[in-house]
Amino acid sequence: MSYKVEVVPGLEKVAKTVGEGPHWDDASQTLMFVDIMEGTIIWWDYKTGAIVNRYKTDEGPVTLVVPRRSGGYVISTGRKLNHLQADRTTVTPLAEEVDQGTQNRFNDGKCDPKGRLWAGTMGHEPVPTQLELEMGSLYRLDLEGQLTKWVEKVSISNGLAWDLEKSTMYYIDSIPKVVYAFDYDNKTGDISNRRTAIDYSKCLESGDPKELGVPDGMCIDTEGKLWVACFFGARVIRFDPQTGKMLQTIPIPAARVTSCCFGGPNMDILYVTCSAFQVDENEWKKYPSTGSVFQVTGLGVKGCTANVYEG
Repeated sequence: MSYKVEVVPGLEKVAKTVGEGPHWDDASQTLMFVDIMEGTIIWWDYKTGAIVNRYKTDEGPVTLVVPRRSGGYVISTGRKLNHLQADRTTVTPLAEEVDQGTQNRFNDGKCDPKGRLWAGTMGHEPVPTQLELEMGSLYRLDLEGQLTKWVEKVSISNGLAWDLEKSTMYYIDSIPKVVYAFDYDNKTGDISNRRTAIDYSKCLESGDPKELGVPDGMCIDTEGKLWVACFFGARVIRFDPQTGKMLQTIPIPAARVTSCCFGGPNMDILYVTCSAFQVDENEWKKYPSTGSVFQVTGLGVKGCTANVYEG
């Protein structure tokens, strides 16, 4: 089946720094995402094709936004997880990361099938992918508000996804270029038995694995296949997590592809974010739509509805 990649109407060059963390809110038919270094969250309405809201903070980089069932959103600011009220103006703290590295911050985060938030951290990164290594961790914010560390010595904590059977959690650490799989207990939220599901250094039968860039954000489709954004790779790749093999490559007209999620009325549009942070003149010339949010239609697959924070 043929597919089409284009800029989302109204979201051309929308990210001044790092466009990230796309989340499709099925209830409101809204795409929300962040501009990390700007400290901004953006809401885009599918029905009108327009940005309907923005929230900006001065408390540090914002890397994730997830709706909260009781109202408002869970967002990150630097080392903190916060509750952004439904009015999109009032913020109250929920939890703070244990102090590590020199300038650690939260990065990607998503909710598991029970509505617990998983969010990871990373060390100071003055240049993209060049940072203090193994300073990050992966945390779980329970429904009662308790923050628990589950994985240590992470370099760049990134994409998260859960399989259809709710028995496996997938998790990306970008620097070793690996998608890990964990046994996941949906009742307790506990994870165990870490193993490698996808290794970028082994997934090409021929050619240079550097051309894939590094794995960044991720989502899962209703067939249980993973879609992984490739930073410095100008693509999103569909993988079979059981075999680690590449199934399909979608070229994106931006080098620094950061994340992706399915959305739209039928959950069959793949939305893709990218970064414009520290992009030089040559890269702008090659990819003039850098900083935009893209949509991929005609893929012939659908995504799973995103979970929200139930705490």
